[in-house]
Amino acid sequence: MLARNVFFLLFVSLPLLLHGQRDAGEVPVTLETPYNTVLVHLHYLQPESYQPEVAARTIYGVQDSARAVRLAIQLKQVLDGKGLMVMLNKLPLNSNYQEDSTANRNVYTLFPRELPQVYLEKTGGRWYYSEETVQLIPELHKEVYPFGADLLLNLLPQFGQQQILGMALWQYIGLLAILLLSILVHLALSRLLTPVVRRLARRRAQAQGVSPELVWKIARTASVYIVLRLIKAFLPVLQLPIESASFAVMAIRIISVLLVVYILLRILDVFVFYADRLTRRTESKMDEQLLPMLKRSIQFLFLAGGMIQILRVLQVDITTLIAGISIGGLALALAAQDTLKNLFGSLTIFLDKPFQIGDWINFSDVDGTVEEVGFRSTRVRTFANSLVYVPNGKLADMVVNNYGLRTFRRFNTKISITYDTPTELIDKFVEGLREIVAAHPHTRKDYYEIHLNELSSSSLDILFYIFFEVPSWSDELKARHEVLLGIIGLAHSLGIRFAFPTQTMHIEEFPGTTATTPHYKTGSEAMGQRLEEFLAGYKARVNGGN
Repeated sequence: MLARNVFFLLFVSLPLLLHGQRDAGEVPVTLETPYNTVLVHLHYLQPESYQPEVAARTIYGVQDSARAVRLAIQLKQVLDGKGLMVMLNKLPLNSNYQEDSTANRNVYTLFPRELPQVYLEKTGGRWYYSEETVQLIPELHKEVYPFGADLLLNLLPQFGQQQILGMALWQYIGLLAILLLSILVHLALSRLLTPVVRRLARRRAQAQGVSPELVWKIARTASVYIVLRLIKAFLPVLQLPIESASFAVMAIRIISVLLVVYILLRILDVFVFYADRLTRRTESKMDEQLLPMLKRSIQFLFLAGGMIQILRVLQVDITTLIAGISIGGLALALAAQDTLKNLFGSLTIFLDKPFQIGDWINFSDVDGTVEEVGFRSTRVRTFANSLVYVPNGKLADMVVNNYGLRTFRRFNTKISITYDTPTELIDKFVEGLREIVAAHPHTRKDYYEIHLNELSSSSLDILFYIFFEVPSWSDELKARHEVLLGIIGLAHSLGIRFAFPTQTMHIEEFPGTTATTPHYKTGSEAMGQRLEEFLAGYKARVNGGN
């Protein structure tokens, strides 16, 4: 569809561009300036002033007049076939013109960029197409008219000389033939690529790889590009007016550039897809962070290269354009200082690596997981599932707490039990808590603290201070769940009761009852004996019986 639309546009628009620069009347043959030489050559090969023997006088060093005429005609066909329109008002009128004053040669090149082999040289006071150019004309002619297309130049114009909208009937027939041939070639190439695409699609579908649509887009676009190159090769045979030929060649070149850029971008998508699969197999997340930035950089290079090439096709002076950008560089830098700050911020983040994709970070009022680090901003997925975009310039200046770089994840809590729990049972409970930590596969075994720690208003508090060795928050929650279930099960097995805030009212004396206040033995000897017995037992206990 794309190929048919493009070629239909060219077919319809070419007849509307036929009013060219054709000089009426006689042109004096002086050959004293590059302007006169080129004008004589082109003017006397126009249909209304056709005198090829006069045009052949611009060819240097050819004694055979028939060969000189053939070379003059072939040179004009080369210019027309390439769509190179000579701007007569830009030709030098100076008889002593020099392109390079240091070379001390009087030469003038018609198209330095597109056709540097064709140039004029002053010899014996007159300007001619140079000897080197004359020798290269047959070779250039074969390049412009390949596959024997030059034979059609003498065949097609013999038919249908009737003029319609400025073009001969045979030229319309030729345009239609090229259009139909292009569609057929495009369909044939698409059919030839179909088995390959299906085979790639089957293989990739099993491996969950590149989608068949992406491969098919690349194949179809490549087919259109090949067809355009074939059209460009056969278009010179139609001998269109130079304005029409120039328009057609320029349009084909611009469309070709766009197609190449599109193909390169789609191929880049394929490489990025497989590169992403490779990076997921590695432990480091740096490559996952680098891949999106690298993809955007390459995309920018492709688009910038395509834009530069299109400007060259449009004959825009890129050097002048770059100079203008340089002059306005200061104003651009002032206007884009925030963008530059964000760019340098992204480089700082990439080089210093304060966090990576997938890390849990906290800064300012943002708490979440890093999803992507781009050129301008970093995307953080919060735990409320919202997406926060933070400019890299600001993020690089912030204090970032990276929970994702933790080797161990701390779990600090207290276990409250009732005051009526015997000390022997408390010891057994604490011992069981330590065994729970030692038995769990994801706890740190060399450092933890589990002790009776506080006497609260309504409970005895046991400090439970441990660390988990897990890679993510989700794994940490699973480990906590398992440990807490173990604590509850241990308490149930030992008959430990968990305490909760309560208040008990004691009435010292009530009619008909005895006082609830305990009677203390305050004798010095009795108290001293009980103290010594307790301390002896405590020392033996804390010293392991030694």
